[in-house]
Amino acid sequence: MGCAPDLRQLDVGGRRIAYRLRRAAGPTIIFLPGYASDMEGTKALALDAFAERSGLAMLRIDYSGTGSSGGRFEDGTLDRWVEESLAAIDRLIEGPLIVIGSSMGGWIALHLALLRPERVSALVAIAGAPDFTQWGFTEEQAARLTGETKPTRAFWESGQLLRLLDGEIAVDCPVRLIHGERDEEVPSDVAFRTMRQLRSSDVQLLLLKGGGHRLSLPHEIDAILRTVAGLLETSE
Repeated sequence: MGCAPDLRQLDVGGRRIAYRLRRAAGPTIIFLPGYASDMEGTKALALDAFAERSGLAMLRIDYSGTGSSGGRFEDGTLDRWVEESLAAIDRLIEGPLIVIGSSMGGWIALHLALLRPERVSALVAIAGAPDFTQWGFTEEQAARLTGETKPTRAFWESGQLLRLLDGEIAVDCPVRLIHGERDEEVPSDVAFRTMRQLRSSDVQLLLLKGGGHRLSLPHEIDAILRTVAGLLETSE
């Protein structure tokens, strides 16, 4: 792998958001990490290396309170992290985007596609977890959340307000859902529900046999990169 882009920071509402931007030809790939994850994970680095080899632009970010960004993780909420992701694409890059989200990042990716439909040309959700504040908690568990737990009550409440799976998801670009057959954190039924609710007619679900939630094994990374390469070919 070549040199990583410099670590820089963007101010969003007084919060210092760390990012790495690889400048090159468009469309720009943007990677959105999962809950309590950051932009230096296996999938993010593999995608950055792919972008470098392919001569493509790529943006990676850390939400406030995670990775190299400022702030406390306990203050993070879904709406805040959507705001930070939106500010990053609006202020740092121009032109079309291929938005890739891992786990909770897949939920945020769907919201970016809804908020910037004219810019998001394709979307990839890796073990996407839309609405996990709804299906991931019992009523008792949700009631026990406080400002000191992880996730916090504030995060849970913001997630409940940003749920998507109860109705049509008005995203029309090509969408690729990549999910592990044995994902114990995000049941594969969530991927099927997402596929059914998306308005786009170009939605494919790739279910990886034996795959867990992380999807970071070499053959799983290869599947992700092949998927992104296929979307790039269709966007040319």
